Amino acid sequence: RLYPHLLDLQVTYPTLTINYRFAPNGDIHNAILNNTIDIGLTTACPVNPNIQSEPIGEEPLLLVTPRHVKSPTWETLCQLGFIDHPDARHHAELLLGANFEQYQTAQLRPIKQSGFSNQIGLILLPVARGLGFTVLPANAVAAFAQQSAIKAHHLPTPVSETLYLSSLAGRVLPQRATNVANVIKANV
Repeated sequence: RLYPHLLDLQVTYPTLTINYRFAPNGDIHNAILNNTIDIGLTTACPVNPNIQSEPIGEEPLLLVTPRHVKSPTWETLCQLGFIDHPDARHHAELLLGANFEQYQTAQLRPIKQSGFSNQIGLILLPVARGLGFTVLPANAVAAFAQQSAIKAHHLPTPVSETLYLSSLAGRVLPQRATNVANVIKANV
């Protein structure tokens, strides 16, 4: 949902280049530390004191199953299998841990892994084909093209991740990065 707004900014400032990519939180933190990016948007508050961050929003996490699953049970999830992605274990720990007592002792061990993708646009493809379930932020679920093939479940105990805007601590951001940060804050 942010990319169109950032492209509007690039149209206004043609010398600005938007480098918009999805990556695991740790990769974003490393890119900030290596000074290869000015700012990063993450769902994990950095523990490194060389990264400064501010919370700018909340992103609900959703359990996503094939469309035919009307009310997911622990047994159903175990039968389906888990579609893994770079942040999936973290997401599952937050959402499944809050909603399934069995998860507290299982931690996904009895749930077989049915697939893996590190491409945000492809993570739900095996779910849509009935090959498993996963846990994703609501925004990623809403962006999936085959909505009729999946079912996003709002569980009894909702869980959200905090979104953090991060940059290198002590660094004065260039105006271009400040402009991008302001667009992000206005549209989260």
